[in-house]
Amino acid sequence: MARYFAGLLLVFLLPFSSAGSRLVDFLKLPSDGKDLIGAGDDDSVGTKWAVLIAGSSGYWNYRHQADVCHAYQIMKKGGLKDENIIVFMYDDIANHEENPRPGIIINHPHGEDVYAGVPKDYVGADVNVGNFFAVLLGNKSALTGGSGKVVDSGPNDHIFVFYSDHGGPGVLGMPTNPYLYANDLVDVLKKKHASGTYKSLVFYLEACESGSIFEGLLPEGLNIYATTASNAEESSWGTYCPGETPSPPPEYDTCLGDLYSVAWMEDSDAKNLRTETLQQQYYLVKSRTSNDNTYQYGSHVMQYGDVKLNEDNVFLYIGSNPANDNSTFIDDNSLPTFSKAVNQRDADLVYFWNKFRKSPEGSSKKLDAQKQLLDVMSHRLHIDNSMELVGKLLFGSQRSSEVLKTVRPAGQPLVDNWNCLKGMVRTFEMNCGSISQYGMKHMRSIANICNAGIKQEVMAEVSTQACVRIPSGPYNSLHRGYSA
Repeated sequence: MARYFAGLLLVFLLPFSSAGSRLVDFLKLPSDGKDLIGAGDDDSVGTKWAVLIAGSSGYWNYRHQADVCHAYQIMKKGGLKDENIIVFMYDDIANHEENPRPGIIINHPHGEDVYAGVPKDYVGADVNVGNFFAVLLGNKSALTGGSGKVVDSGPNDHIFVFYSDHGGPGVLGMPTNPYLYANDLVDVLKKKHASGTYKSLVFYLEACESGSIFEGLLPEGLNIYATTASNAEESSWGTYCPGETPSPPPEYDTCLGDLYSVAWMEDSDAKNLRTETLQQQYYLVKSRTSNDNTYQYGSHVMQYGDVKLNEDNVFLYIGSNPANDNSTFIDDNSLPTFSKAVNQRDADLVYFWNKFRKSPEGSSKKLDAQKQLLDVMSHRLHIDNSMELVGKLLFGSQRSSEVLKTVRPAGQPLVDNWNCLKGMVRTFEMNCGSISQYGMKHMRSIANICNAGIKQEVMAEVSTQACVRIPSGPYNSLHRGYSA
């Protein structure tokens, strides 16, 4: 009987005997399991594309460009080609006069340079909504400046998008105006799906109230899976900030990263992404971003769209560093939790305060730092007071707070009429000055004004009463342009 089975095995193997290494490729032992997991995840079934965008500028926003540069290094180590990685970043950080390590960007207190080799596809004023949408849609004719690279994807391709910046309810920041509004982004994603030019798309989003970008807007059926740093009504958080443990090197006055972004990237740095699923990474990031689900600080990481896609291996979208091929997945997050974090909207105050505190007494540098700090604080006070007064003029002192702070039930979008929201934002800015990255927190209030049926001419009248002048300086909307 043994000879019979041996003969059968010999007959079965004969066709492969002349193929040399083909036999090795065909027969896989259990120890070779890592090569079988996600067997359809290699480049033969489609190209991996990545769009990485930092939507801010200014040295105090160091962390957003650091996040994006770090993401690029993960893609490169994962095997993606530069021709398939498209980077948006203002590029004013690495060689900024206040950068203590010129030409270098770090995303961890003990981290290596993540700036080296990063493509400068879209920098400066070319980091804008129009170019971002043109790149996603693969529409070269719609570009204005930049390298010309777009997501020229096909029906079997997989796309990864990572966006790191400030945000607010229904809006994401850009270093140039206008800002990016949720309905416009989802419309572009729908167009991309209708074009039939991808198999699946994963979107990782770091911003305050980032859940509001997809809540009630991103439908199932587009083959898009999105995770966000926060839900629709809370801030996201900066990390590796001065005063934290671990703290950035003492020469740095700014946060080096963002909590959600650092969580998914440090997990990707350490793991075999051929065997880790998007769902597994989601739960690890969710735990780390929430301080082990205590929420003493941190935010609620959310998922939207075609959630079933989270069964895919992470490798399918961003590749995997071959150095991690022998690592095994651990359900418990092996990365440390953070001692504390800084609210995204307060991270600039941390920077300006440390800059003022460390400047020599009596120096011009001290005076400049003091002016910057006072300008930022004055702008915040102006925006908060102006929006509060607008609310009282529209709804009365008793109802104002209730109307402006209303949060719609889960599953509903922020606003019914997005054109109304944009028009109201523009009307407010014409009379009260730029809302800026801080003022995005008031987008829900403006949306609720629309939802209450207030007409734009009424908004113009009360804004004129609430703001007797447009503030001068860097927050003047006449200089910055309008957010909508």
